[in-house]
Amino acid sequence: MSILKKTWSVVDIKSESHIMKIRFWGTRGSIAVPGKETIMYGGNTTCLEMTLESGKKIIIDAGTGIRALGNKLLAEKEPIDVHLLITHIHWDHILGFPFFDPLYETSTKISIEGFPTCMKGLRSTFDNRMGDGFFPLKFDDLKAEIQYQDKLSKGALEIDGLVVDSIFLQHPQGGYGYRFREGGKTLVFLTDNELREDAWIGRTPKEYAEFCKDADILIHDAQYIPKEIDDRRGWGHSDYTSAFDLAHEANVKRLILFHHDPSRSDLEVAAIRVSCEDLAVRSNSSMIVEAAQENSELEL
Repeated sequence: MSILKKTWSVVDIKSESHIMKIRFWGTRGSIAVPGKETIMYGGNTTCLEMTLESGKKIIIDAGTGIRALGNKLLAEKEPIDVHLLITHIHWDHILGFPFFDPLYETSTKISIEGFPTCMKGLRSTFDNRMGDGFFPLKFDDLKAEIQYQDKLSKGALEIDGLVVDSIFLQHPQGGYGYRFREGGKTLVFLTDNELREDAWIGRTPKEYAEFCKDADILIHDAQYIPKEIDDRRGWGHSDYTSAFDLAHEANVKRLILFHHDPSRSDLEVAAIRVSCEDLAVRSNSSMIVEAAQENSELEL
């Protein structure tokens, strides 16, 4: 069996009356790596699109993948009214923001939520006021109606029947992971998260397992392989064995390996997926293991 087989499929776990759709627009970590060796799993950095049962759209992170998402939204010729959730403000999660073309339309409405520094980070892609600027336009020149809500720092966020909870990430300069609950189904998104027993307060594997408990889908950082992790401690990312152990402990139904290292070819990402599947077999686990693929969509 080829390790490069097409593995993505729509998950038949939706309830009769609730369907949440999730599409990956960027799956890569650290830096975008377009090219012939990243065609299958993708070369763009973090960006996900969620479409709720109500039709409301939520975007997670503004990596380079958000550019193509913006083009798709404009092509639909429908009013754009979205929520943008930012996990943290490292470059690979915000660098696509200036290239999100709906920003330049007066009819666009964007509600921004996320880690407390998120607005500072998004503004800095245009100008951090310490130099001559990083983009031809200024943030204040954007035509879209942009509002920062700052509700997650005070508790759960509710959007059209969806409940969003946050948890702090084990990552340099901090960040938020998210749990989404709608219609009895649960999706957890934890990228840029280093699973380690000597973690900061509130960020141990045990606490993440509680946050992920019985989730239908867990999307988790799996940037490294086990032999790499010791040399990269403190960088804020996990190896795939730690991600599997978390999912197994939390009784997760489906694990999606995410934030692929920029050095990984499609063959290497597929090999990581196979190794993680082997862990499931050896653990007598019925968990489904996948590696996130750009432009793939699933339903929950």
